[in-house]
Amino acid sequence: MLMIATYVVGAVGAFIGFATLQSKPPSLTWAVLLAVGAAGVLSFVRHSILHRSDAARMGWTSAGRNNFQIEVGLANLAWGVVALLAALLGWGLRAEATTLLVFGCYLAGVSLMLVTTPSADRTRPWRQVVGMGAYAVVLLWLGFAGMAAS
Repeated sequence: MLMIATYVVGAVGAFIGFATLQSKPPSLTWAVLLAVGAAGVLSFVRHSILHRSDAARMGWTSAGRNNFQIEVGLANLAWGVVALLAALLGWGLRAEATTLLVFGCYLAGVSLMLVTTPSADRTRPWRQVVGMGAYAVVLLWLGFAGMAAS
């Protein structure tokens, strides 16, 4: 359920970003609040606080605490908090675009890693990998477009 909420806030944020980037003046505030800020915080909760159920969703077996998962969650929290601060404190379009680029680069890197993982070691369904890669492209496009508009 939390994964679906992450997808929904991310998609709504991206949709808003495509619309508000064309406005005068261009803005990514709501896009960043949702697509990076809310998605980052929700991902933190999923990976770090609810790590056992998240591991099960990904097909991992973990009897105890998985520090790698918690570390990934903390990274999500870091860019989520920076995105929230950039939007709420009015740091401007370039700072907002930067948060989109950071999250997009991370997701693109993870997508490439998953695509190049030997088939015997794959635990993620292709639909998740393709969805992650597509979201990475959207975030990168919005980030670069935001930089160009600033």
